[in-house]
Amino acid sequence: MKKKRRQEDPEHPDRWIVSYADFITLLFAFFTTMYALSHVDLGKLDLFQGSMRSAFKAAGPYPMETTVIEGIKPINYADISLEKEITEQFRKFGIIESIIITREDRGVSLSFGDNVLFDSGSADLKNEAKPLLAAAASLIKRSQRSIIIEGHSDNIPLQSQRYSSNLELATARAARVFSYLVTEEALQPDRISASGYGEYRPAATNATLEGRARNRRVDIIFVSKKTGT
Repeated sequence: MKKKRRQEDPEHPDRWIVSYADFITLLFAFFTTMYALSHVDLGKLDLFQGSMRSAFKAAGPYPMETTVIEGIKPINYADISLEKEITEQFRKFGIIESIIITREDRGVSLSFGDNVLFDSGSADLKNEAKPLLAAAASLIKRSQRSIIIEGHSDNIPLQSQRYSSNLELATARAARVFSYLVTEEALQPDRISASGYGEYRPAATNATLEGRARNRRVDIIFVSKKTGT
């Protein structure tokens, strides 16, 4: 018995619309792409290409610090690594909440609350501060970076017979840390500078107890190495 042939579906008279719509969509995509390419900022494109070449050709474990596009801050991988190293070094002391480690434009900042290194109103180092500075010194030696030591305070008038102002006390504290690192830890003095700013460069508001405690500090700044040095 012969099988009946399957009756084919009659061709839809409007099938051409689908193909036409696909064609129009492709044309739209093509002209949109051409329009976008005609408005590329060639200067930024050249800068991007140059930075990528530098990154892949750079020697060492980290790519060079290069700004790809103006306005975008480059990533300094060496600072990121150093920040992690400092954090691990001081975590063992169990007072990490009194030590603030941050990355800034100048480099990596290791900030000690004043009560960690000194008694109130004093620029004499506590005995328990010396192991902390010894740990900082070992990091300074390994990093081979220039170091800035800064003394800071809050804005509450100082009650001291030895120091006449917050600025004088902050400067004396920075100088004492400098002296300890050079004389006791044998750091090269030409790599280190020290200065005091008193209340004039606050890290937080002086309107609260917490803010004033944050402002009474000594910062040790590991200055970033310049690209290509």
